[in-house]
Amino acid sequence: MPGHRADGQHGTGRGKHRRANLREFFGLALGQRLATEGRQADLIAANNVFAHVPDINDFTRGLKAALKQGGTITLEFPHLMQLIAQTQFDTVYHEHFSYLSLHTVQQILAAAGLRVLDVEMLPTHGGSLRVYGGHADDARAPSTAVKVLLQAEEDFGLRRVSTYLSFQARADAVKDSLVMFLIGQKRAGRSVAAYGAAAKGNTLLNYAGVRPDLLPFVCDAAPSKQGRYLPGSRIPVVAPAQLRASRPDVVLILPWNIADEVREHHGYVREWGGRFAVAVPEIRMLDHAGG
Repeated sequence: MPGHRADGQHGTGRGKHRRANLREFFGLALGQRLATEGRQADLIAANNVFAHVPDINDFTRGLKAALKQGGTITLEFPHLMQLIAQTQFDTVYHEHFSYLSLHTVQQILAAAGLRVLDVEMLPTHGGSLRVYGGHADDARAPSTAVKVLLQAEEDFGLRRVSTYLSFQARADAVKDSLVMFLIGQKRAGRSVAAYGAAAKGNTLLNYAGVRPDLLPFVCDAAPSKQGRYLPGSRIPVVAPAQLRASRPDVVLILPWNIADEVREHHGYVREWGGRFAVAVPEIRMLDHAGG
C-alpha cells in the first residue's frame, strides 16, 4: 500500500475477472468495502507505511476489516528505541506522522481488534521493526520475541517521560558538533562536500544552519535532484562526478543509514587521500579500513 493507497487486484486469465487497481487512501471505509466485495486478504503487507498515515487508528481499523480470519498483517517502520538511542533526530520530518515502539503498536492493534503475533528487528533505516499481526482471536500464540522486545523497551525507558526530555540536549550536541567540525575543516584549509540529498540530510543541515559557505555542494545519483538546491540551505545538488572533479578532503555522508554503500561505490575518494564522515549519532571520520 505505497503512499497509504490501496491497490486491490483480482487475478487474470480464463474464468477470472480482469485486474482492477484501486487508487484510494486506505482506511476503515475502504477496508469494509473490500470485505463486502469478498476481497479480504490472507496477507496485508505495509512496509514503511504505518508511520506515514495521518490517522493511524482509522488505518488500523481498515486493516482489521480487510484481513481474512487466520490472515497476517506485516508492518515495517523505524523503531523509536533506535531513534532515541542513536539520536536520529534527523529522521523527524513532516512525512512521518508517528514514531513507533512495539508497545505503542501493540496498543493500536488491540484497539482495532488485532494483536501482535511476532516481531523482527531489522537494520534498515537505522533500526526498524517488522511486526506480524492477526485478529484478536487468532489461535496462534505470540512468539517469545514479542515479550523480549517489550521488556527491552521497558528497560530502555520508552515509557518514562525523562527519556524524551533529555533528547533535545542530545540533538543540540549533534548540531553543535557538526557546525564546529565544518568550521574547523574550513579554517584548516580542508574542503568538505556532502553526499546524498536525502530528507534526513535536509533536516540536519537546516537545523544546524549550514549553508554553502561551509558545505559548497551535495552529490546525489538521482538525475531529478541534480541542478537543483536543497530546500532552506540552498546548497547546490550536483552529480557524483563532481567528487572526482573537486577532490574534496572530506565527504560528509548525509544518509548515514547507507554509509557503507556510499563508501563502497565511491571508494575512489581515497585515491587523493579523501575520507568519509557521518554526523549522526555523532560526528565521526570513517577510517580507511571500514570505519
